[in-house]
Amino acid sequence: MNTLDKINAHKRKEVDENKILYPVKLLERSNFFQTKTVSLEKYIKREDKNGIIAEIKKKSPSAGAINPYVDVERTSIGYMQAGSSAISVLTDKHFFGGSNQDLITARKFNFCPILRKDFIVDEYQIIEAKSIGADAILLIAASLNKNEIASFTDLAFSLGLEVLFEIHAEEELQKIPSNANMIGVNNRNLKSMQIDLETSYSMISKLPQHVTKVTESGIENPDDIIQLKKLGYSGFLIGSYFMKHTEPSLACKELANALHLRSSTNIFSYAN
Repeated sequence: MNTLDKINAHKRKEVDENKILYPVKLLERSNFFQTKTVSLEKYIKREDKNGIIAEIKKKSPSAGAINPYVDVERTSIGYMQAGSSAISVLTDKHFFGGSNQDLITARKFNFCPILRKDFIVDEYQIIEAKSIGADAILLIAASLNKNEIASFTDLAFSLGLEVLFEIHAEEELQKIPSNANMIGVNNRNLKSMQIDLETSYSMISKLPQHVTKVTESGIENPDDIIQLKKLGYSGFLIGSYFMKHTEPSLACKELANALHLRSSTNIFSYAN
């Protein structure tokens, strides 16, 4: 089994257990269930934001422990103060050290859109995402078949959740429904866990014109963002680069400031 297969197999067992511990009827009693969500897509495109989706990720199968004791409250607030468009919270516990409580904490202290980053293999997890305060979910094409993605999308939309559809290879595009409005290109191969930024460069021409385009993983400097933005990407999901610093939000602020300075310089150069 490759890494993705292992994660999905464990996730299905975890979901079966959670269905018993936290039935859907209980999830639907959450205060968040009646709360209107915030649009991830709109925030990504806001001119007063930088397009960065700043992630809270404590560990990973490839890197091991990254920042296991990170202060979620402080980091999430710092991410938003740095001008990020949104927050991504990894809620998988076994492989990534996260929890639903991490997302609830981020929700409590922020009004921005929050992406629930997890390996969704069951409709239960979509209802769960709504119950913990998420505004959007991630659906990974490599983990699901076309029919599953279609039914999961319909459920998410009915709950007011947005969907970021994640692909890594061109053939996965055939699984994405026609009503998709956000597609993320993951530069990390989830089967081998290898990262290659060239994936986003080669995939941009294959993506539908009308969708908001997000690039994920491997971004570590403002030049990466500037070049990818020129190609047509609007969102930039960054996790490990921030989280490997003692103060992730400070790393985010430094990157955001450098991006602003570099972008301003480029605009000045073009004007002259």
